[in-house]
Amino acid sequence: MGAKAGKKGAPRGRSDKNAGRQRLALIVFGALFVVLFVGFAVAEGLGSPSVPSGDVALVEDVPDEIGQISEKDLDRAIAQQVAEAKLKKTPQPGSDKYEELREAALGEMLERTWIFGQAEELDVSVTDKQVEDELATIKKSNFGTEKAYQKFLKESNFTEEDVDERVRLQLLSTKVQEAVSASAPPPSEAEVENYYNEQKDAQFTEKESRDVRVVINKDKAKVEAAKKALEDDNSPANWKKVAAKYSIDPTSKTKGGLQEGISEEVVKGPLKAAIFDTASGELAGPVKFEQNYILIEVVKLNPEKVKSLEEVKSQISSTLSQEQQQEYFSEFVSDFRTKWEQRTYCADGFVIERCSNYVGDGRPANAPPACYEADPKTPATQCPAPVTPISPALPGTVTEAKPKGEPFPQRPLPEASPEQGEEVPGAVPGAAPPEGEAPPAETGE
Repeated sequence: MGAKAGKKGAPRGRSDKNAGRQRLALIVFGALFVVLFVGFAVAEGLGSPSVPSGDVALVEDVPDEIGQISEKDLDRAIAQQVAEAKLKKTPQPGSDKYEELREAALGEMLERTWIFGQAEELDVSVTDKQVEDELATIKKSNFGTEKAYQKFLKESNFTEEDVDERVRLQLLSTKVQEAVSASAPPPSEAEVENYYNEQKDAQFTEKESRDVRVVINKDKAKVEAAKKALEDDNSPANWKKVAAKYSIDPTSKTKGGLQEGISEEVVKGPLKAAIFDTASGELAGPVKFEQNYILIEVVKLNPEKVKSLEEVKSQISSTLSQEQQQEYFSEFVSDFRTKWEQRTYCADGFVIERCSNYVGDGRPANAPPACYEADPKTPATQCPAPVTPISPALPGTVTEAKPKGEPFPQRPLPEASPEQGEEVPGAVPGAAPPEGEAPPAETGE
């Protein structure tokens, strides 16, 4: 397009030169911005540190002597994996089995490093003497003799140092768990009282019960003989003689047939009626129960008893403390891997899921490739369940009663307006206007 009337157009040569200078300035500025950003990112920890040559992984925020994992260390760990899998020789590098063993070995080494790092953060440590004592216990319980232990070392490709490290790791893991659990606050008085009120009927109420004496025998005639012997004398001394003579129940016959604390919940049918509908001191039976006949005498009525809060306060506090400690440790475990993965960088060719520079495809690592192939040569025998898309719910509306919650309200579309030049929904293009309406005026355009 030319210059507008009344103004002279700029000379073309000068315009091209100015545009070139602008482009050059933008390129230089863009390059300078990238350099500045990269410098800032590294300074702020956003950039990934390089893994030193000869190493396969680098873990930050751990002691220097354990933060770098060398290829030599990984090769030894792979050899240990081979021995553990009881393979005759190491699989060919590049094969599926080799990659599986290599990933397992590297993953185990990283997790050991993470635990050592976490122990240092929590100021948790173990002494050489503790490691020595624990190893002695392990040897005694698992090997028995020094010869058997040395055989294990040879077959497993383990050195004494490897074993010491794993024993130390085991002790540190226990101490880390104890330290995390100990950080959980004790339950408050209100929490203890609320628990007591919620569980009073279920846990702290002893239901009404009966103490009874019984003679149990598969032979009805013997039970009837026992009843006849007790009708004239149902004293504890005579019960002791009769039960020993006629009862076949080993738990009660030595105690004069006594069974204490029988509640209604544990018996049913005629046996329940004989215990709970019979007056104290009366003989009832023989009552058929499963394969036996039973003679019963109620000797004591035990009314319902509710334990007071003071009686069970220590028990409740211990229960709530354990629950809180388990919750704290569960939260710690869920955050542990995320935190240490972010501090872990792996060299090219050694990147696994535990590395922060791992880039996945969104598929489960253990899913066979055939699950995602259109026409696989060998169909997969089992694939992950497909994820069904769900409609989003309004925050705060998902409950047990309404697991899907309330759907987001859909904003209605604005009504079309012929006056605004919009097409009226449902109108047939070229159709005549409804009766009583004039056709739109022509614009002449």
